[in-house]
Amino acid sequence: MDALGSLLNGPRAQQAMLLRMVMTEPWAVRIEDESPMTVVAVTRGTLLVTYDDGEHREITPGQVALFRGTHHYTIGDAVDSPLVAHIDARGDCYDPTGTYSVAEPMSLGVRSWGNATGETTADSVMLIGAYLLGEVGRRLLSALDRLTVVDLTDDPLIAMMELEIVRDAPAQEAVLNRLLDLILVTALRRSMESGQAQTPAWYAAHNDPIVGHALRLLHNNIERPWTVASLASATGVSRAVLARRFTELVGEPPMGYLANWRVSVASELLADSGSTLAAIAARVGYGTPFALSAAFKRHRGMSPADYRRGLAAV
Repeated sequence: MDALGSLLNGPRAQQAMLLRMVMTEPWAVRIEDESPMTVVAVTRGTLLVTYDDGEHREITPGQVALFRGTHHYTIGDAVDSPLVAHIDARGDCYDPTGTYSVAEPMSLGVRSWGNATGETTADSVMLIGAYLLGEVGRRLLSALDRLTVVDLTDDPLIAMMELEIVRDAPAQEAVLNRLLDLILVTALRRSMESGQAQTPAWYAAHNDPIVGHALRLLHNNIERPWTVASLASATGVSRAVLARRFTELVGEPPMGYLANWRVSVASELLADSGSTLAAIAARVGYGTPFALSAAFKRHRGMSPADYRRGLAAV
C-alpha cells in the first residue's frame, strides 16, 4: 500500500454530517463551523466562496471543494447576496442574527435543507459532508491548503451520493460515510497527481524505489519494533544510505517519521471509544499503554485520555 492509501486506511467517517443543500437565488450562508475537513460537491448552479481576507473562489457543477480547518467563510450565489443562515462553531444553524434556529424551518426532507420551495425552483444544489475531529489525520490536513477544488465531472461517485443522500433506508449512514470517504480519497488523489494541491514530501517520496519501499513497510507494519538497521535490511541498503535518502526526500529521519505516524494513527484510533489504550498501543507498535502515553504527550502535549475526552466533548 502506498503512502496516501495507508494514510486514509485508518478510522474513517463514522458520524459525519451529511446534507443536501438546495437554494434559490439570492442567497448566502455564513460558515463558522470548526470541522477539520468539509467536502462540498456542487451538482447545480455556481457556488461562490468568499473568505474573510477577500479571497473568492467559484465552484461549478462537477467540481468538489475540500475545506480544511477552521477558516471562516461565506458561500452564496454572488458576493452581495443576503445572508439567509449562519452555521456556528458547533455546526448549529441559525438565522443571520443568531437569534433562532432555522434547522427545522428550512428542512426540506431527508438530509435536505435550504430556502427553495421545491426542486424546480432550486438554482443551486450542493452535497455536503463534514468530518468530525479525529476522523481526519493531521498529516493529511497539513498537506492541503484551506481550499482545494477538484474536477470530478467524469466520476460517478457524485451522482451516487446525490441519489443516496436523500434515501431513508437501513444502514444508510454507513453507506453515506463510505461514499464520502471514496469522494475524499478520489479528490485527494486527483489533486495531488495533477499538481493542483501541493504534493507533500511523504507522498512524493513513495515513488522512490528505496524510500517508497521503506514507507510502505512502515505504514503496513506499524506494529513491528522497527529500527533503522532492520528497516535498511528490509529495503536492501545500508543504514547510512537509508537514513540519508529518507531524510532528504521525506524531510525527517525514518524513526522520527515512524514516531509521528504512530501517534497520528493512535490519535485517530482514540476516536473509537470501544478501543482500550492497551489495544491501541499494541496496534501502533508500543509495548505498553505507558509507552504510548509518553510518546503521545511528547507529540501532542497531552495524554491520550485527555485527547479522548476532548473528542467526546465535540
